[in-house]
Amino acid sequence: MTTYDYDVLYIGSGHGTFDGAIPLGAKGFKVGVIEQDLIGGTCPNRGCNAKIVLDSPVALKRHLADVHHIVTGETTIDWAANQAHKRAVISGLPAFIQGLLDEHSVDVIFGQGQLLDAHTVLVAGQNKTADKIVIATGLRPNRLAIPGSEFAHDSEDFMNLTVMPKRLTIIGAGYIGMEFATMANAAGAKVTVVMRGSQALRAYHQPFVAQIMADLTKRGVTFVTDTAVIAITQQREHFIVHGDEGFEMQTDWILDATGRVPNIESLNLAKVGVKYTPKGIVVDQYLRTNVPSIYAAGDVIDKTQPRLTPTAIFESKYLMHLFAGETSAPIDYPVVPSVVFTSPRLAQAGVTVAEAEAHPDQYVIEKHHVPDDWYRQVEQETMGDNVLIFDQKHTLVGATEVSHRADDVINALLPAITFQYGAEEIERLIHVFPSIAASAWDQL
Repeated sequence: MTTYDYDVLYIGSGHGTFDGAIPLGAKGFKVGVIEQDLIGGTCPNRGCNAKIVLDSPVALKRHLADVHHIVTGETTIDWAANQAHKRAVISGLPAFIQGLLDEHSVDVIFGQGQLLDAHTVLVAGQNKTADKIVIATGLRPNRLAIPGSEFAHDSEDFMNLTVMPKRLTIIGAGYIGMEFATMANAAGAKVTVVMRGSQALRAYHQPFVAQIMADLTKRGVTFVTDTAVIAITQQREHFIVHGDEGFEMQTDWILDATGRVPNIESLNLAKVGVKYTPKGIVVDQYLRTNVPSIYAAGDVIDKTQPRLTPTAIFESKYLMHLFAGETSAPIDYPVVPSVVFTSPRLAQAGVTVAEAEAHPDQYVIEKHHVPDDWYRQVEQETMGDNVLIFDQKHTLVGATEVSHRADDVINALLPAITFQYGAEEIERLIHVFPSIAASAWDQL
């Protein structure tokens, strides 16, 4: 019988790894984690956690604007202080996560992992063997392949800005582009968003996206649509963004927010025979690659499920149960909610409005205007709408909302969507009152 260094060896230390590696180590399995950068990966260090800290004063400033005749006075965001607060909140997370790994006897090996065969990884000049290998290397920012791309910055650069530029240009209008446009605008920058097409946030209900864009436009953000950026040049201390059709604009700082790509180039996948596409590693319903001993988890997978932290957590825990012999079933994804942290927020879960509209014989659509709800009038929300989608039995199967509390509303409704609560189950739930959850459930 072959003896390996580890039962399970993970490449990457983000949520696709540590949420499963820690309990697996606690169960007595020999577990190793390879990491070439910060423990915890993107989300804790340069993604979700950092972003929400920077966004917190933005949301507060918007709320104060809504109640300006009650709470008086001008408010401004001290961006340098905001950055200092972010660092204070997240700087201890890598050590905290490594402490949990250490506590449960999970070995942390620093270095770049490269597959040598189906059971061997080369790291820091040493071969480490394992019965099972899990690739969880995530995504990194895409970089435009254009002249002058070196003058553009990525999302990590933005989240480390200590001084907000006077003029900031964002290329792309996905999650990162729209969220950072909101932050920069609230912090006082003159923001321009250059879009290759005419739609932002294409995975979301477009009438709600239009509300966000209209609100940002009113606040001074400029959207340039149907324009492909073809070059960036430097002009003294400024930069010129060149687009097709003769478009040119001068700016002080450029964010390339054109998406994210899988971290797979250095893994040696082709040599070992692991199948992959430009969208990531190909896996089966057990998150197993075509090489039976090698699995993948998190954003590095080529999948239809949303590439979000909660999805990676779910996959990591699924593999933990699979490796521990606690399940032999294929992965069964629950409803995965998603949110864009603009102000107002845009969140959704379950059946989308587009799906429901395409199948009117299967679904019933109900629409609500958020400011009409008495509880939303407490915080004087002046804009926002939601759409609830029911099946023919009047079971909630989907919801989407644009409002300052959209993320909380979708979280509140998620159990009804996931577990398909009927009228009896809904009546059995007593929420704290008054609260956003009670207000949301009153709509069912």
